[in-house]
Amino acid sequence: MSLLTNDVEKHTALYEAAFNSGDADAVNAMYTDEAVAVWEPGRPLSGEARKAAVKEFLARKPKMSAKPRQSFVTGDTALLIVDWSIATVDDDGAPELLTGVGVDVLRKGADGNWRYAIDDPYGEQ
Repeated sequence: MSLLTNDVEKHTALYEAAFNSGDADAVNAMYTDEAVAVWEPGRPLSGEARKAAVKEFLARKPKMSAKPRQSFVTGDTALLIVDWSIATVDDDGAPELLTGVGVDVLRKGADGNWRYAIDDPYGEQ
C-alpha cells in the first residue's frame, strides 16, 4: 500500500489511513530516510530505531484520528500543526487514550511526494 501524495493538504489523512491499517511498511514509507520522530517527549528516534518503534506500536492495533489545524508551505518544506488522538492499550493491556497537538515538518522528495522529516506529536509541550 502506498499512500504518498504531492498534495500536502492530503498528507495527514493518508498517514491516518496507513496508521489505522496497521501496515508498518506503509507508515514508514511516509518518512524521509533521515527523519526524526519524537513519540516520547525528549527521546528522538531515527533510522532503524524509528522504523522498529512503528512496528512495535502498531502491534497494539492502535486507532488514530488526526485533523490538521494549520499548514504552511515554502518551497520543498511544509509545517503542519495537527490535533490528534490515538486509542490504544498500555503495557498491561488496559485501554489508553493518547492525545496531543503535533508539530510536523514535511519535505517534498524528488518524486514530488511529501514525507515527514520531523514528527513531533507532543510539539505543544
